[in-house]
Amino acid sequence: MLEVTALGWTLTIGVIVALLALDLTLGVLRPHAVGFREAAAWSAFYIGVAVAFGVVFGMVAGWDFGAQYFAGYIVEKSLSVDNLFVFVIIMSTFAVPEKYQQEVLTFGIIIALVLRVIFIALGATLLNLFSFTFLLFGLLLIWTAVQLFRHRNSDPDIEDNPVVKAGRRFLPLTDDYVGGKLLTKVGGKRMFTPLFLVLIAIGGSDLLFALDSIPAVFGVTDEAYIVFIANAFALLGLRALFFMVKGLLDRLVYLSTGLSLILAFIGVKLVLHWAHKDISDSVPEVSIGLSLGVIVVVLVVTTVLSLLKSRKDPDAKAHAGSVRAGSSVED
Repeated sequence: MLEVTALGWTLTIGVIVALLALDLTLGVLRPHAVGFREAAAWSAFYIGVAVAFGVVFGMVAGWDFGAQYFAGYIVEKSLSVDNLFVFVIIMSTFAVPEKYQQEVLTFGIIIALVLRVIFIALGATLLNLFSFTFLLFGLLLIWTAVQLFRHRNSDPDIEDNPVVKAGRRFLPLTDDYVGGKLLTKVGGKRMFTPLFLVLIAIGGSDLLFALDSIPAVFGVTDEAYIVFIANAFALLGLRALFFMVKGLLDRLVYLSTGLSLILAFIGVKLVLHWAHKDISDSVPEVSIGLSLGVIVVVLVVTTVLSLLKSRKDPDAKAHAGSVRAGSSVED
């Protein structure tokens, strides 16, 4: 079992908060259109920090825990790319001006991090108290994988979100973004801007992704500390990654299929782990090395096949996928 001292937690949270403050400064205090070169540089920075942390962590805690961290980070990073699809759809649906997009993304990352901390604490508590939680998490991931595969050519319908629909109906809204404000006064009357609805939609998508991603990462490690840092480092680079790959997302035609395979694999791994603990020691378990290998292979094959498909059929378009039917195209 991994033992992390109070000082270790404090230093880790301090690093995360410092990086989050840097992201907040770049995204909110300096709103501007982000070019590819700037986005690529910051993406490389955040990935470099995550990898460097993993190497140091592996050297200090042991490479079994280091492998768990990298497996968790890769899972969360791949799921975050799917999250970017939804962000793109939200930005397009609400016609968010480019200079305000990174402000929206930064707040979205903060919301996602807060939600995941809550779910991590809840998940870790349930796993410690009730071993059958592994079974429940596994079945949830298998169900999600099946649904995602069934609706792999669908996109979530943001306008069908009940909270967004209620906001449009009951809140006084301006027609434009009014300098990126959430609230403004028009004729002495306080009104919300469309940016407020965008944040609601982002928060709703963050909640749904947290429900999937936390059981997924607990499938490769049951250490709450590793779950937290894997999620935190995967989310921190999301803003820069969005601007770097948003023009390339349409080419990842088979991403939803690949993610459904990864979620199904981790779900089966969790079910086997539960059976090994609660039913019989003879039930085989999936090693962390095999887990890491399967995840990497699926992502590489998915990416290569997607690029080949896009080159062969330029009209082929990737979709975010959905756990229920949304707007879709023919297979």
